[in-house]
Amino acid sequence: MASWIIPLSPEPQTFTVTLVGVECRLTIRWGWANEGGWLLDLAKAEDDVPLIAAMPLVTGCDLLAAYGHLEIGGALWVSSADGEPAGEDDLGTAVKLIFQTEDAA
Repeated sequence: MASWIIPLSPEPQTFTVTLVGVECRLTIRWGWANEGGWLLDLAKAEDDVPLIAAMPLVTGCDLLAAYGHLEIGGALWVSSADGEPAGEDDLGTAVKLIFQTEDAA
């Protein structure tokens, strides 16, 4: 497995990142409903076509597992030292976003 930490900060943000050779636009924002939480939108950067909208950034699972039909080519994980979800001030510090691919051996 090869892993990359996608750099984040604890604020709403939109940026472009290359995932397995495809430029993607990620938008991350805080959702205020109920107890709140960070949400991720993912789109193809070339035409800004939305692929995933308002996906909660939760720990302990591959966030892309339900989106295999999109053939993104990897897994997306939220990692925190204590296993807790990211609070408003934790994203990019105590909580990391990690993209993982199979090694091409």
